[in-house]
Amino acid sequence: MRLALTLSTMLAACQPAPAVYQQEFDGAAALRQVERQLAFGPRIPGTAGHAAMAEWLETELRSRADEVVVQRWTHQAANGQALPMVNVIARFRPDLTDRILYLAHWDTRPVADAGGSRDPTAPVPGANDGGSGVAILLGVADALRRTPPGVGVDLLFVDGEDYGNFGTDTDVLIGSRYYAQNQLPGPRPRFAVLFDMVGHANPTFPKEGYSVIAAPQVVDLVWEVARQLGHDSVFVPRTGIQITDDHVPLQRVGIPAIDIIDIDYRAWHTPDDTLDQISAATLQLVGDVAMAVLRREGRGGRR
Repeated sequence: MRLALTLSTMLAACQPAPAVYQQEFDGAAALRQVERQLAFGPRIPGTAGHAAMAEWLETELRSRADEVVVQRWTHQAANGQALPMVNVIARFRPDLTDRILYLAHWDTRPVADAGGSRDPTAPVPGANDGGSGVAILLGVADALRRTPPGVGVDLLFVDGEDYGNFGTDTDVLIGSRYYAQNQLPGPRPRFAVLFDMVGHANPTFPKEGYSVIAAPQVVDLVWEVARQLGHDSVFVPRTGIQITDDHVPLQRVGIPAIDIIDIDYRAWHTPDDTLDQISAATLQLVGDVAMAVLRREGRGGRR
């Protein structure tokens, strides 16, 4: 393991620097997209806010992408409730066989976690936990609509990540698990990048533990691009803890998937996860890295 990581890091360091990056992502617009999501209220499966958000998301993506695929199914929760689920996949250059997948979850947690929350019975607004990742993907979609990519890109908005109990692995990661078992026809993505809690001011993104184990070369690629853009104080060159998140079901079916996540976010799973927690500058930084990776790979950066 240690030798493999060392070699992959050396390979990343030997890669030529990408061409001068022309900023395409709009952090201020991404912040407005977070605000728009919060206007639906909690996006809890089975609620009116959830249904309205799903309809809005599909409409927004159909105005941007070359193709949109909607996955709908009913999930039988442990509490006996039948939950309507919706994954939305926006596809750019569906004709290309070499593909990259970006994903984020769009649902919100029904109730806050008891530990440390001022009100454990309140729903989580989901500005950062959900809203920020969706805003990154929508901003990427805007840029790809203006200038199509040189590589196929799928943007996956997964449902039901945060519904249940992570401690018992019950009713969580519902949408990513469904996608993993119901992938689109044609070639699989070469790799996947998950964006989760990526909008708070002064974030830190260590290399998530499961990502380093399952997809070290993808981690090296993204963190090297971030370094070249001058963001190595945010995308820090150290390995963090292992986090069960939407990248794990993809790893289990053979897709090299990584997680960009600020797990030290204090308002995580609390009623304080509100718009004032979100920074347009952070969204800009993350969006710039996301776009630079796609442009690099579209120029033939594949290893």
